[in-house]
Amino acid sequence: MALKHRMKEIWRSTEQRALHYARKIPFVRNKMEQQYEGMLKTLAKSIRPYKGETTTHRALPRTGQAREQLLTDMKKLQAREHKADDGYVSGAVYHGGAEHSAFLAEVYAAHLHGNPLHSDVWPSLTKYEAEIIQMTATMLGADPEDRSDERICGAVTSGGSESIFLALKTYRDYARAERGVRSPEAVFPVSAHVAFDKACHYLGIRPIKIGLGDDHRANVREARAAVGRNTVVLVGSAPGFPHGLIDPIESLSEVARARGVGFHTDACLGGFVLPWARKLGYAVPPFDFALPGVTSMSADTHKFGYAPKGTSVVMYRSLQLRRYQYHTAPDWPGGLYASPTMAGSRPGGLSAACWAAMLSMGEDGYLDATRKILETAKMIREGIVAIPGLRVIGDPLFVIAFASDQFDIYRLLDAMSHRGWSLNGLHRPPCVHLCVTLKHTEPGVAERFLADLRASADEVRNTPPSKGGLAPIYGLAGSLPFTGVISDILLRYLDALYEP
Repeated sequence: MALKHRMKEIWRSTEQRALHYARKIPFVRNKMEQQYEGMLKTLAKSIRPYKGETTTHRALPRTGQAREQLLTDMKKLQAREHKADDGYVSGAVYHGGAEHSAFLAEVYAAHLHGNPLHSDVWPSLTKYEAEIIQMTATMLGADPEDRSDERICGAVTSGGSESIFLALKTYRDYARAERGVRSPEAVFPVSAHVAFDKACHYLGIRPIKIGLGDDHRANVREARAAVGRNTVVLVGSAPGFPHGLIDPIESLSEVARARGVGFHTDACLGGFVLPWARKLGYAVPPFDFALPGVTSMSADTHKFGYAPKGTSVVMYRSLQLRRYQYHTAPDWPGGLYASPTMAGSRPGGLSAACWAAMLSMGEDGYLDATRKILETAKMIREGIVAIPGLRVIGDPLFVIAFASDQFDIYRLLDAMSHRGWSLNGLHRPPCVHLCVTLKHTEPGVAERFLADLRASADEVRNTPPSKGGLAPIYGLAGSLPFTGVISDILLRYLDALYEP
């Protein structure tokens, strides 16, 4: 396995050098620029759909504008962004009910100026966050009555990416202090959320990626071979974002426990679904703190916890481990400073709204929501399989990835986009997925999805491909051996996001 990972590194460095020298050849450089511009023009319409229709502000107005007019203008734009409200989006809006949203907006407004950094000024926020952590941990296998130093504990973060970032930071620092690890490595499957790559990039951790088995789940044999003396954490997903499949967490966590390293279950997507699915009688394999090898978890309250965007929970098996996440500054001239997460000041309204969302849902609410989602997902999964040319990857519960051996799946993605749907295009293998939420359980939404999917599949089978859309871009990403070319396009796309 060490040789395999070294060969991957050599390939990546060779790829970057090839791209560097290719840019120096005028003909190649011009050709690449033409391709980039063409692809970016395709993306520009989605980035700036209001271009030319609204005023572009490049400097502050000389005098402040009327609030009533600003609200009117903003509501006009918002009214056109109806896809999520009408159930046309994969994931993104997980509850969306009018009463629920209005309730959370009221809670947020009441705590508009709250900041958990100032616990002496807003102690209510401290209560809310402590209880969010404990309620989430209890749901995921913790003993709510445990008061020992070995109790499950955690922190409220801004989202799944920060939860993952903090977990890796914690394991890196723990391994450095307790095991003397100076060249930290994190082992995770290629299907793990890209936030693990991102965290490794920022934190100076070497990512060691393992493959998937024939069932599209993390390969335990490869994990066993990849874990070494510099490994600080092994990771599994419950479920993984791409295919909605739960990795063999029990086996993976035992590999970590036997080697004396941490194991993180990324349940950002499934943390608020899988416990209730199990209670409803669905076959959910062990994935949480009930497994002794699981030493940390992440679960997003702003997904199926039905809180507003901006909160997640990262949890650890002991207070000692969590302390490696914190930052303290006892000798700063500005006074004593201690921060539990990446941010200093944080919006207290989000924590208050998260707490209120969880209490207003209760166990009965989560059970009912999960039942509706899983029943709808089953109907959609069966409907996809019934469409000629399509097949579902694995046996997912609520994130349904589907592929085709008969036609270009990315053309299907484009065809669905033209019908108003915003789905997730994936590759390796080429496929598309729909993350089923409460919005899809509303009357007629699932039926509309399947009808549009059938029509889109017929269209792709019976019409020649066009030049526009996302299909060429996804096809290029999946076929080019040099991923640096795609990275170039993505960098330019990010630049475009910040152009007024």
